[in-house]
Amino acid sequence: MTISPLALPFPALPAIAGVTIGTACAGYKPWTRDDVSLFVLAPGTAVAGVTTRSLCPSPEVELCRFRLPGGRARALLVNAGNSNAFTGAAGRTVALAQSERLADLLGCPADMVFSASTGVIGVPLPHDKALAGIAAAHAALGTADWLAATMAIGTTDTFPKAAIVKAMIGDTAVTLLGIVKGSGMIAPDMATMLGFVFTDAAVAPPLLQQMLTESAARTFNAITVDSDTSTSDTVLAFATGAAGNTELASRDSAGADAFAAALTDLCRQLALLVVRDGEGATKLITVSVAGADDDAAAHAIAMSIANSPLVKTAIAGGDANWGRVVMAVGKAGQRADRDRLSIRFGTTLVAADGAVVPGYDEAPVAAHLAGDQVEIAVDIGLGEGRARVWTCDLTHGYISINADYRS
Repeated sequence: MTISPLALPFPALPAIAGVTIGTACAGYKPWTRDDVSLFVLAPGTAVAGVTTRSLCPSPEVELCRFRLPGGRARALLVNAGNSNAFTGAAGRTVALAQSERLADLLGCPADMVFSASTGVIGVPLPHDKALAGIAAAHAALGTADWLAATMAIGTTDTFPKAAIVKAMIGDTAVTLLGIVKGSGMIAPDMATMLGFVFTDAAVAPPLLQQMLTESAARTFNAITVDSDTSTSDTVLAFATGAAGNTELASRDSAGADAFAAALTDLCRQLALLVVRDGEGATKLITVSVAGADDDAAAHAIAMSIANSPLVKTAIAGGDANWGRVVMAVGKAGQRADRDRLSIRFGTTLVAADGAVVPGYDEAPVAAHLAGDQVEIAVDIGLGEGRARVWTCDLTHGYISINADYRS
């Protein structure tokens, strides 16, 4: 597999107190790589999560939704290579069996076990392999590091994705660490494909949930590769409390703002790593919209631009076709005025007041599009609404990967 030209190196990541990792190969596909990741969490660990709004979710997503209100977790199990989605009663049975077997091994209630699966849709997770994978990962606890775990949760990913952020809660230093997988079927409608955040901070579950939801809205929900929302999208955050800080109980708690800012920073880094690994991607594209009626309208317009195959293919070819941006603004379903609209590529104003700018020189725009990071800025000229989203270009590589996905 060719590594994305936009790949970033895997960071040095420390252990997070209260988290123990094991990986194993269940053999969900004909490969020898590890495809099961197990994270065992200290008693009392707080959990929060956001899941796909797809109306065809996997059983693992449904279990997460059911168990998240409990607010506490003892384990996270991740299967890669098989999403276990659209598999009927058989899928539900094996998802429950996995969590119950793991609960027995750990001596904890099954509702404190969280799971996620990613991969092909419509193929039941093999029951025997699923349970054998748990046993092997449990036996390997303490032998795997973050890189091994990140590699084990991947599918079409071309590089492992992780990030780390530090924060101060009063006099206590805390660490937030995250891993993520995703490359295609990326247009999250809650969060991202599979993303997991671990912190040694002490945070009350309701506050952790509030902060994660807010962070996801500005990060994971602001990326798109191909406009498709997965059946399995899940982001979970776990706070072990091992750092020893006074628990953050509300937004008024000392240090709560610093932790929230760190969480959003971490989620943004993880979300951008997914876009950098967009299937077939060669360019990271930032779309900024200002002057819309409100922030929601600006977001809708920005996503219309970012999801347009015509815009994305033009960027892939280095074509400064700003008319395609106008098209995407016009179809977004939000109020716009052609004669107030302005468009920039990079720092160059290309269109304003309903027409190309006088004396427009395409040379600096072409130079900007030749790079691997492209910026498109649109001002609607009507209000104060703003939004920023991220996407990638659309190349033949995307077709090649997805035409052969199941073979």
